[in-house]
Amino acid sequence: MQPPSDMRQVAVLGATGSIGTSALDVIARHRGRLRASVLGAGSNAGDLVRLCIAHQPDHAVVADPAAYPALRDGLREAGLATRAHAGAEAMEALAAGPGCDTVVAAIVGAAGLGSTLAAAHAGKRLLLANKESLVLAGELVMAAARRAGAEIVPIDSEHSAVFQCLRSCRADGVRRLVLTASGGPFRGWDRARLAQVSPAQAVAHPKWSMGPKISVDSATLMNKGLEVIEACHLFGLPPARISVLVHPQSLVHALVEYVDGSTLAQLGLPDMRTALAVGLGWPDRIDSGVAGLDLLAQGRLDFEAPDLEAFPCLRLASEALAAGGTAPAVLNAANEEAVSAFLQGRVGFLAIPALVEQSLAALPAAPADSLETLLAADAAARRDTRQRIDAMASGSHGA
Repeated sequence: MQPPSDMRQVAVLGATGSIGTSALDVIARHRGRLRASVLGAGSNAGDLVRLCIAHQPDHAVVADPAAYPALRDGLREAGLATRAHAGAEAMEALAAGPGCDTVVAAIVGAAGLGSTLAAAHAGKRLLLANKESLVLAGELVMAAARRAGAEIVPIDSEHSAVFQCLRSCRADGVRRLVLTASGGPFRGWDRARLAQVSPAQAVAHPKWSMGPKISVDSATLMNKGLEVIEACHLFGLPPARISVLVHPQSLVHALVEYVDGSTLAQLGLPDMRTALAVGLGWPDRIDSGVAGLDLLAQGRLDFEAPDLEAFPCLRLASEALAAGGTAPAVLNAANEEAVSAFLQGRVGFLAIPALVEQSLAALPAAPADSLETLLAADAAARRDTRQRIDAMASGSHGA
């Protein structure tokens, strides 16, 4: 039986991660309006098959070709009609193809760029959780979206908050944007204490349930730096008009100050399903499964300036944004490699900003005139950072 023509057909790329599972939770609440037609994952075929059993998509795809036999056989054993696919090209083809009109871009890291660009070129509604796509190639992604008429709805909590306050991605009459940061698990710590941080401590975020890489980025404040870069592209504002405040309660997700002196804020409990429901239902409001906010129970809202000495990643992101060109791509790639090494126990927590700063110094910004140039900068930064990690790991864990 064909689904109703007005039902939104949604591709959830990164379906087995925290954002993907939250998206599927919202979709399942609106079976007459939303349908998960494509599910994509990296290499976790077992979890992907289980999601296919629950959601009955037309297509399932793993980025890792080695996981294809497990996906194919698992779907067959479950008696599903879902078609199995594998590889980056298949992921991009499904994102751009007729099997979906909406794409939840929730693949972590630079690996999500190809499918994000494919969805933008195809004019899809793009629910963007993969901030690295805009950090790495923001001008290209936004230009592709404009040409094809793609609608980008950000689903980071902070950018969704700005989107809602603006009622779109248009920043007419805006004086400045303020993104909030929880401060992560180490708010108030000095560098001496940070030097002893373990991976287990870094991924234990006090407010949000996220994957390990994003959790570490939140702990270093790199996540907020990437979000500032992303906001510049999404809302067309210069860096000087975007600032960051630490807000430990994680209830105010962003503030928008207008030229008339008014400031609008979006508040809500720290649950990604709210932003996903905004993206999936916009311009309508649909149930997300998230409770309303009881301010009396919360009691207070606190704000403070970020500590850039203890957490220099936010400063490094601002410097990369100011340098422009390939610098944000270098920043992102070096950070991904450094975070991976930290999670593996090869380097210490403070090595993350040190490695990023060293790569930015070693690879000066060049004009970002094509995707090939940006990907080359990404590859060069990864090589440079891996060499530094190998040298650091062969000695001590260092900074």
